[in-house]
Amino acid sequence: MKTIETIAASACQKGVRAVFCMMLAALAAGCSVLPAPPVRADVYDFGPGPMQPAGDAQAAAPLAPIVLAAVDTVGMPEGSSALLYRLAYANAQQLRPYTQARWSQPPADLLAQALRERLGQRRMVLSGDGGAALQLDQIRQASVLRVQLEEFSQIFGAPDASTGLVRVRAMLADAGPAGEALQAQRVFIARRPAATPDAAGGARALAEAAAQVADELANWVQQQGR
Repeated sequence: MKTIETIAASACQKGVRAVFCMMLAALAAGCSVLPAPPVRADVYDFGPGPMQPAGDAQAAAPLAPIVLAAVDTVGMPEGSSALLYRLAYANAQQLRPYTQARWSQPPADLLAQALRERLGQRRMVLSGDGGAALQLDQIRQASVLRVQLEEFSQIFGAPDASTGLVRVRAMLADAGPAGEALQAQRVFIARRPAATPDAAGGARALAEAAAQVADELANWVQQQGR
């Protein structure tokens, strides 16, 4: 026959187990309602670039050095790395960012990199505004290329059809001891169709459009005799 003390001890042990089980259940419930980790945004750039030097460009006679100033952004969010699109069929005036996609750098910096790579195939490309003055001390007469990025977005003409649009304004000036003298300016516009109506398709189309602008701009500079 169980004594009162034995019954009390057994009940106490059962109570401890019950409390412990309740604590485990509460902990498990708490873990189940924790917020899911945020989804990491896809990061895009213009790709690795040429895998080997261009033979024709390397064989051709080198051109005069040029100063490439920092690319300015006009009418777009400055310093933003957002991948932007417009719904032309709904409201073409509204720039919208993809929430789960972005550029590795601001588009102006990516464009400057593409221009430097293309121009550098046949000439020395000097640094932008910060180092231009020091470089010009050694090169008495040099041309300065200033570029403004005015549009860099994926344009949806329909929900399932879009185009990468790049528009830049280029200004070419001769630099000398008295300052810069504007010689020519031109607007370059490139449109490339997106293979898919999403961020990946838009990023590829914009990279292709930027490469087209870089080629046309480099040829234009050469046509100006610079």
